[in-house]
Parts: sequence; structure tokens; C-alpha cells
Amino acid sequence: MNNVKLKFDSQNLIPAVVQDANSLQVLMVAWMNEESLALTQETAETHFWSRSRQELWHKGATSGNVQRVCEIRYDCDGDTLLVLVEPAGPACHTGKTSCFYRRLNGD
Repeated sequence: MNNVKLKFDSQNLIPAVVQDANSLQVLMVAWMNEESLALTQETAETHFWSRSRQELWHKGATSGNVQRVCEIRYDCDGDTLLVLVEPAGPACHTGKTSCFYRRLNGD
């Protein structure tokens, strides 16, 4: 990311909103560190940092539901990423297309 000053938080993480490049549906939100962002750029598939497991993870490595990266954007403050992808399957571990399938005031 040429001369881009991204703002990682105190744990060296930045939130990444993942959006379907065709439908524009928000699929998921995950965290990236510098290493996962670099891997994402190198492989053109999403890689994230798991805060609970404290390790890198490649989306779809076990499920096959990889996300091919079309474009990565960043917001005006440089503290959030928008990752436009072509998903090979559901984004959510529940099997739903998007992790955002529930309403606050009821399913």
C-alpha cells in the first residue's frame, strides 16, 4: 500500500469489513494485522488475525469458502479497511451467506 498510513489499534489490529464485490452485501467483519494484510495482498485471498486464538487464519482454508480479493479500500481516517471480494461460498461459520443475518429485535 504505497505511502498509505493505516492506523492500527494498540494491539496492532485494524478492522476489515468484507463486502461481496458484486451484490455489495456486507459479509463479515474481522481483524487484520500487518502480516494478514500482506498475505491478503500477496495471495488475493483473505487472511485475518483471530483475537480469540491469537493466530492468523485464511478464510476458507478448512471449509473451502475462500474469498477472492478484488479490491481493498480504506476509510478517510485510515483506521478501517473495506475488502471487496468474490466469495466461493458462505462467509459465516453457520452456513449463512453473511454473518449479518439476525435483527436486533428478533430473527
